[in-house]
Amino acid sequence: MTDVAAPRYVIEGRTGPWELVLGLEVHAQVASKAKLFSGAAVGFGAGPNEQVSLVDAGFPGMLPTLNRFCVEQAVRSGLGLRARINRRSQFDRKNYFYPDLPTGYQISQLYHPIVGEGVVEVERDDGSFFEVRIERLHLEQDAGKLIHDLSPSESYVDLNRAGTALMEIVSRPDMRTPDEAVAYLKKLRTILIYLGTCDGDMEKGNLRADVNVSVCRPGQYEKYRASGDFGHLDTRCEIKNVNSFRFISQAIQYEARRQIEILEDGGKIDQETRLFDPNKGETRSMRSKEEAHDYRYFPDPDLLPLELEEAWIEGIRASLPELPDDKRRRFMSQYGLSQYDAGVLISEQAKADYFEAAAKGRDAKLVANWVTNEVSARLTADSRDFADNPLPAAHVAQLVELIETNVISSKIAKEVFDHVWNGEGSPAEVVERHGLKQVTDTGAIEKAVDDIIAANPDKVEAVKDKPQALGWFVGQVMKVTGGKANPAAVNDILKAKLGL
Repeated sequence: MTDVAAPRYVIEGRTGPWELVLGLEVHAQVASKAKLFSGAAVGFGAGPNEQVSLVDAGFPGMLPTLNRFCVEQAVRSGLGLRARINRRSQFDRKNYFYPDLPTGYQISQLYHPIVGEGVVEVERDDGSFFEVRIERLHLEQDAGKLIHDLSPSESYVDLNRAGTALMEIVSRPDMRTPDEAVAYLKKLRTILIYLGTCDGDMEKGNLRADVNVSVCRPGQYEKYRASGDFGHLDTRCEIKNVNSFRFISQAIQYEARRQIEILEDGGKIDQETRLFDPNKGETRSMRSKEEAHDYRYFPDPDLLPLELEEAWIEGIRASLPELPDDKRRRFMSQYGLSQYDAGVLISEQAKADYFEAAAKGRDAKLVANWVTNEVSARLTADSRDFADNPLPAAHVAQLVELIETNVISSKIAKEVFDHVWNGEGSPAEVVERHGLKQVTDTGAIEKAVDDIIAANPDKVEAVKDKPQALGWFVGQVMKVTGGKANPAAVNDILKAKLGL
């Protein structure tokens, strides 16, 4: 489903057009109750330094012990990304000094990652698809946290995060627009949540991205893709730790303009790490890559190379859930949904499960409309998501059943939904309590029609020359019947009475 002829995203500069080249390095916190190399607990909200073992604190003589479950989660993620699982991988020490890194090094994987190349299929807003190649996924431990605003003269160190397991997922530079970068990260987040390997909570920093941005003249990117030679592209800059879809888009747009202005003024781009300031809407230099520390990577002497058995990998593969792409295709074939509707529903696992629970035996398209419109809107207004949905799926199913069986009209259904959402009972109970049953008695409808025709002879003459004026009569009948008349019956009777 790859769209080879991707839409052009051109930025007009003073000296001509430019194009974007984007890649993401995503840090996803592994969903695990313990850290990568210690038994210390992992969780949000604990007091400072309450979840720190002697290993995490870097005490002399403490040895790391690899968390098997974290390895399983990394393999599960790799399989979900349609990536190669490396039977043999290795942990390295990345040496640098920082106050929240107690040991003076980070245990990571540079030369031999646990997961190799993969691919993610991503849908654009216009319904077309593109693929983002995954270069690697490796395991590493997180650092702690420095707090600077508790004292005017001191900084505080919280090591609760130190040693927490991270998966770094590195993409190829396959994205060409800010929207594509955001769509890719959303899709990656959805996959990891489906797999249960990361909760995707960006507000807590459990999913964050380093965004690599560069610009080039039209035609140069195609030369890079054909040759693999990065010399066809201009120097990239890395924007660190962006944890919002909106901020990613803003950071890319600002950084692209900044680079274009430098190049058009005859300057050159310094390869550097930058930070995005959301308050000012701009990026600023953090450190130069040329001046970065020599990390002096070498194999960690306390950890043997990691060797995985093929049978163990296949066991994990067999336990994978239905993933978003497969679910989207199934929703389209099984329920007859459009690509758009299926895509909206599968964007959250809880939303997809809710839809399926409500759609059993019902009009799936109608159920999808209620789930993606009314229910989603109310949850958003209440700052909730589908995992915290107070409305049972059975209530949506019953509401749709009442519409299908002509007990209520679609218009009345919205009123019923309001009462149900406010906790007044099931749709059937609300309809009975408020007397909202649809009027299907043709005799009663005919009487209303006759009265309106008799009282409006001028309108009767007008509708003969202008049939679309029938809507006025429909509105009057609905007004007289309190909106309860069956719309189809009203239209049929009016057409017969008016000779249309």
